[in-house]
Amino acid sequence: MLYAFELSGEHPLIPAAEVLSVLSSNGLEYSVFENYLSCLVVDIFSDSVSDEDIFLMMRNVMPDVLAMTHSISKVIEIVDVDEETILSAAERFNAADYLKTGETFVVRAKRLGDNSVLKSVDLEGKIGGRIYRQGFRASLKGADVTFRLTLTDKAVFGVLAATVDRGAYEHRSPQKKPFFYPGVLMPRVARALSNIAGAQKGAVVVDPFCGTAGILLEAGLLGATAIGVDAQEKIIIGAAANMGGYAATTGELLSKAERDAGVDQINYDLFVGDACGLPFEDEMADAIITDPPYGRSAAIKAESLERLYDESFKEMFRVLKIGKKAVVVSEIEVEKFAFDAGFQIENIYKQRVHKSLTRTITVLNKN
Repeated sequence: MLYAFELSGEHPLIPAAEVLSVLSSNGLEYSVFENYLSCLVVDIFSDSVSDEDIFLMMRNVMPDVLAMTHSISKVIEIVDVDEETILSAAERFNAADYLKTGETFVVRAKRLGDNSVLKSVDLEGKIGGRIYRQGFRASLKGADVTFRLTLTDKAVFGVLAATVDRGAYEHRSPQKKPFFYPGVLMPRVARALSNIAGAQKGAVVVDPFCGTAGILLEAGLLGATAIGVDAQEKIIIGAAANMGGYAATTGELLSKAERDAGVDQINYDLFVGDACGLPFEDEMADAIITDPPYGRSAAIKAESLERLYDESFKEMFRVLKIGKKAVVVSEIEVEKFAFDAGFQIENIYKQRVHKSLTRTITVLNKN
């Protein structure tokens, strides 16, 4: 069964990697059908999950998990980006396979990039007319079923399963949290990296350089037990305010009364400590996600930046379970430290933040 994930495009590779990681975490098998411009089409299947339950998972589970996806659609047909070809596809598909008697529909089309000269609004009306002639009523507001046409390298026509409320991440932007400290990852990036690392319900996620707990908050909202370490007590106090400030089920900011009552709390634990000597047993973590410091003050505290990275990577390897992943964000190349610690490198992503800052995101495996 083909599903189309309309990606955010904020990075050329990370959004697709996030989708595939979440599919794996949810026990779904898949093969990539095609990776178009900002549209990933995946063949999803499972011996133990029915097609109907897969659709319900796309509708009810994935939107609350993914950060770098705009929408998810069940694919009806993929054709060339040509008006006559698109309308022929709309003519031959059986709307009754997707609409029950009495249900209303709407057609929404979207152009991705500059690949298409076709007008989305014109196509919406023409496709809608063909569905209307099959005996179904259109409704521009509150329709029961939305048919979606995505115009990218191909025209991907499908039935919308869900849209992702990416605005929810803006409510957790660093400046809006109970405790703010500059230079941290934005929530959407932290969530995507948490997904790539395998953070999910029941997993133990460790951040040995947790700072204000931006990464741990997103991992905790996925249902993981979030465990953080930082060298500064004042930062850990602030991190605790952030971790305890949001509802585990909704990600919304809790009131003081709710916080004091311990309502809907994320499962977390924070320690003042040294990333070069973590206070944890061997192989206790299901995932490690971290953004180590790169500055002069960190180097002074650890005698040298090289020592800090060398010893902390060895500690990360020690506490991570076999077969699990670590994701490390850094301004410097970390392959040498990773190899010396025993990790294998799965992927390296570059993310340009601004003119003078490019992040390196390294995904590591412990095999």
